[in-house]
Amino acid sequence: MKIDLKPGERVDDLQRSGYRIIQNSNGFCFGMDAVLLSGFARVKPGERAVDLGTGTGIIPILLEAKTKGEHFTGLEIQEESWDMARRSVQLNDLTERIDIVKGDIKEASAIFGKGSFDVVTSNPPYMTGQHGLVNPNLPKAIARHEVLCTLRDVVSQASALLGDGGRFYMVHRPFRLSEIMNVMTEYHLEPKRMQLVYPYADREPNMVLIEGLKGGRPRITVEKPLIVYSEPGRYTEEIYEIYGY
Repeated sequence: MKIDLKPGERVDDLQRSGYRIIQNSNGFCFGMDAVLLSGFARVKPGERAVDLGTGTGIIPILLEAKTKGEHFTGLEIQEESWDMARRSVQLNDLTERIDIVKGDIKEASAIFGKGSFDVVTSNPPYMTGQHGLVNPNLPKAIARHEVLCTLRDVVSQASALLGDGGRFYMVHRPFRLSEIMNVMTEYHLEPKRMQLVYPYADREPNMVLIEGLKGGRPRITVEKPLIVYSEPGRYTEEIYEIYGY
């Protein structure tokens, strides 16, 4: 399907199932964290998944390509990102498989209904107002800092959207891991699986992937570390596999 691009937009090849995505060079483009989350999350046959703060729709599109889930939804508050995500779904002829909804994460359970999904994913803003400089570009600031929603907003709404036994998948920063686990358990999303991501084998981790089970019992599995680069400019085999190269 031919889609008209707006000023500053480009179409990127996702190297997966022939899918492409529309992004704006002047706005916030998806990064490795979203791709890694799509490789960590599990959506089983017949399950319905929603991505909170979907941006340009990268996670629903990749999950549709990688899993056998029945249906995927992306929720996005920013008009420009929502519009790009919606058109990317059309571009890939996925309108029967993916819905892109414009709305606020803080109102997600009111929009969709409580217990309406089997899986919730999110690549939320990592930084609070006290962490680093806030980007003067508003779309980038909203994506990186807790401007429009907080960690608690994301986790509480994820819990409300899931029925018992539903799964929550999130990528975040390790320096907030204690807070993440406390908030997840507060909202009955028991941490069950975790993987730390390291830029190089001899560096500190800079990302954490975590799975929570709604109503689960306390017991967590820590998976082997995921190393991004084997040497400068060269990904490890695990990263190439996740990207589908």
